[in-house]
Amino acid sequence: MLQRASSRRGTLSDESFAAPGATAGALEGIRVVEMGQLIAGPFCGQLLGDMGAEVVKIEPPEQGDPMRHWGQGSTPTWWRVIARNKYSVAADLRSTEGQAMVRRLIAKADILIENFRPGTIEKWGMSPENLMAENPGLIIVRVSGYGQTGPYSTRAGFGGIGEAMGGWRAIVGEPDRAPSRMGVSIGDTLAATYGCMGALAALQARARTGKGQVVDSALYEAVLQVMEGLVPEWAVAGHKRNRTGSKLPGIAPSNVYKCKDGDYLIGANQDTVFGRLCEAMGRPELATDARYATHIARGKHQEELDALVEAWTSQHTVQQVEDAMIEHGVPAGRVFDAEDMLADPHFAAREAIITVDDPELGPTQMQAPFPKLSRTPSTVRRPAPRTIGQDTKEVLARWLGE
Repeated sequence: MLQRASSRRGTLSDESFAAPGATAGALEGIRVVEMGQLIAGPFCGQLLGDMGAEVVKIEPPEQGDPMRHWGQGSTPTWWRVIARNKYSVAADLRSTEGQAMVRRLIAKADILIENFRPGTIEKWGMSPENLMAENPGLIIVRVSGYGQTGPYSTRAGFGGIGEAMGGWRAIVGEPDRAPSRMGVSIGDTLAATYGCMGALAALQARARTGKGQVVDSALYEAVLQVMEGLVPEWAVAGHKRNRTGSKLPGIAPSNVYKCKDGDYLIGANQDTVFGRLCEAMGRPELATDARYATHIARGKHQEELDALVEAWTSQHTVQQVEDAMIEHGVPAGRVFDAEDMLADPHFAAREAIITVDDPELGPTQMQAPFPKLSRTPSTVRRPAPRTIGQDTKEVLARWLGE
């Protein structure tokens, strides 16, 4: 028996049925208008929707969001993740009629998400000043390449550009090759996550003041936030980080090591942990060897130490190495791909991957909402919209009484 997700502001349609045990979520009653496309804006909307917000996605009437067509396979599945828990409303934002309809929805919303080039919504008569004059409590999340201010603000910007400017690309990859990308759109998702974080903080501030505000999340600054000591290391010590492949310079042993049947990641750079690794390898004398006895010494002899560890792992299977690491309490782990994740008992026990009953694809496995909240857990209450604008009439009736 499927359960209906409840809402303080109205009853959801039949398509909002969720799996047994689904809850309304921590953001129940919060209304969101998502006016972006592709990754950064929609991922912010996904996060808020997973936490219980009612997210209305504005899509161009003819082509819809390009994410509907992104991904691998005969039927792209990425859309099923990034558009879950959302309603699709068709509106041409370049037309006077479409702009007027969306403004009426925004007037009833708690949060607006947009990830157009700065200045775009202003051209449509939707400047923050205009929107907040009609809805003083409105929180506007603006995700862009370079932010809403500064000399680069009007430039076109995508996630990869933000990763490059924020410092990520310069340190990712092998030292003798061109900078690499991570393999996922990390710049977009970081900016979206910080945008979501800002929206949650702004909701708390609004609870005290009654006033909304603008959350300005730039792609390059979101990347910059996770660059650890990169800036002060250069500013203070004159040290410039470079690409180092799979190892972190001076932190040893902490690398991916070859086994007979695959790769295995071991992190044993702390003194006590390194001692336990030496025991597991049958080389206890290495723990007191002057070349490896301290963190600094191991960092200086990183390459030769990595070679010693790999000489051991290469003689064993991944399972044998993992058993030894678990027995001796050494932080380590397999390098997972999607097939591994779906077969792993820990993923299953924590329900890190869930199955959503997609109307077109049937049971579809995807990552679960995260983080986990004990009292108001996030859930997938409805699948991604099948068609462009399928919920327009319902949303207009419920939000605007039209």
